[in-house]
Formats: sequence, structure tokens, C-alpha cells
Amino acid sequence: MEEVKQLQELMDESRRIVFFGGAGVSTESGIPDFRSVDGLYHQKYDYPPETMLSHDFFVRHPEEFFRFYRDKMLPLEAKPNPAHEKLAQLEQAGKLLAVITQNIDGLHQKAGSKTVYELHGSVHRNYCTLCGKFYDAQFMRQSQGIPRCDCGGIIKPDVVLYGENLDSRVMAGAARAIDRADLFIVGGTSLVVYPAAGFVAGYRGNKLVLINRDPTPYDNQADYLFRGNIGALFSQIRV
Repeated sequence: MEEVKQLQELMDESRRIVFFGGAGVSTESGIPDFRSVDGLYHQKYDYPPETMLSHDFFVRHPEEFFRFYRDKMLPLEAKPNPAHEKLAQLEQAGKLLAVITQNIDGLHQKAGSKTVYELHGSVHRNYCTLCGKFYDAQFMRQSQGIPRCDCGGIIKPDVVLYGENLDSRVMAGAARAIDRADLFIVGGTSLVVYPAAGFVAGYRGNKLVLINRDPTPYDNQADYLFRGNIGALFSQIRV
């Protein structure tokens, strides 16, 4: 297959690969994305999912927020797929600098990746809003109603809700990695969410690879454009 051969050659000649991925990286692990026909935004709830995942909704309707959160945002049984695994192997081989992800599922770390910039946080980190005590994802799943700390404070997932700012340190680290990249691979993301999509617009190198099932606003800026599922493509790559 020509696409596999081309991507293999690019990876073989690169020493500072950076990967930036979105929901499409995890759909092959059984985690639904947000914007496709079968994604979360097209399912039926009392409120639109985008509303329920906002900071304002969390503050005003915490019990309803956590009901939805437990039901749809904690797929803790999901396993890494070939994309996650291959990226971890590339890092271990000293060829990949970092993974930048819009996902909050922790599957890159589960696959073995060490340098992961989680732009939107992680369901695996949860903190008391009063005292800062840490709680894991299993605690959140098993909790009832509004999860509360020993001190009485509400425990909030360390995920970036709509209306909240991204972590400036994570953004800066991701930007530094992209600046050093000799191969920038972007996969499984619609590239419509900012400021994360701005990483692609700001890339100044000459090896930008876009891998996505559907068209994106940046297709015409890609040096190499591949259509299809990223896990299926990465499964054929040798490290």
C-alpha cells in the first residue's frame, strides 16, 4: 500500500517526531467521538452534551453533570489500539519527542507513552475544589450523586470544560515540542477546536502529515495527506 510505504519512509528518516491527535485516535478503542454521526453530540439527553460539559453547567447543575459524566466520560475498560501502541514504541526507540492529545482518556499513557501533553486534561486526575486532595477515576465512577472529599468539598475532574481556559504550561510545552519537530503528524482530529487547532496553523516545518477519515480545514496545508483510520495505518508501520 502506497500510503503505508510513504509514511514508513517519513518515519524512518525522522528523529524528532511529534504527534498531535484528537478523538479519532480513540474511536478504534471503542470510545465515541463528539462530532461524527454516531458521536456523543448526536445522542439524546435532557440537555445537549456540550451544555452539560460546560463550566457553567457544572456549577449550576452539579448532580446532573456528574450523572452524565459517569455515564459517558469514564470508559475505563477501554484499551490502547495500534495507534497508541505504535506511538509509545516510537518514543521508546528515541524517534518521537512527544504526543499532544485532545483526549482525556489516558490511553496514550496506558500504552506506555511518557511525554504526553494533555490539552484538555484527564479523567484519571480528580481534585477536591476546597483542599486539593487527589482522587482517581475509579473513585469517581463508584461515587454517588455529587462526589465529595473527606473535607466536604466537591471533587472536580481535571478536565477542561467549555468556558474554561487550557493550561498555559501544557500549551507552552506542546508548542516547544512542535518547534523542534522534524516530522509533525496530525491524526484523528477535525481541527475545528481552538486554540489547539492553531498548532497546525503555526507549524513552520516542511513535513506536515494529516491523517483523518474526513476532510479538515487544513488539508490544503498538509505536505502529506492520508485518508482513513489512524490505527489501521499505524498497525502496518515498523519501528
